[in-house]
Amino acid sequence: MANKQQKAAQLAEIRETMGKAKSCVLADFRGMTVKEATELRNEFRKVGVEFKVCKNTLTRIVANELGIQGLDPYLEGPTAIAFGIEDPVAPAKVLTEFAKTTKNKNFAIKAGVVEGKVITVDGVKALADLPSREVLLAQVLAGIQGPLVGLVNVLQGPIRKLGYALEDLRKQKESA
Repeated sequence: MANKQQKAAQLAEIRETMGKAKSCVLADFRGMTVKEATELRNEFRKVGVEFKVCKNTLTRIVANELGIQGLDPYLEGPTAIAFGIEDPVAPAKVLTEFAKTTKNKNFAIKAGVVEGKVITVDGVKALADLPSREVLLAQVLAGIQGPLVGLVNVLQGPIRKLGYALEDLRKQKESA
């Protein structure tokens, strides 16, 4: 009886976390040392990502309940899931960087889920290569600001030329 209650509690925990997450990245964590796991969890904590080791069957049940199709092939072997609650890019960035720097040859990113859609390892790497939200907003604002600055300069041109003409006229009158 206690086993069913534990599974129900784990199922509810996964359902809640996956339901509020903007993205999830699944990874095979075989062979990770305690030191590596601690460093990884610290990196996740810095960027507001939850990291859990989840049973594949429970994850499969929750994914089906949430309407996430195509995740089943990736739920083989040991699976850890990084949930991006606030920033959908953060789990992909941290895990991709960890995969590059770790000496553990067994560690691998399996797949990801963004806004309910399953993405492959290449999709996770592409997501990790995206600039941060702040950089993207700055780029959008620069794109909006550029034409506006040009328009202001164009509209000021005739006024500026009128000012120059009046100054030339004043100088001519003074010299005459």
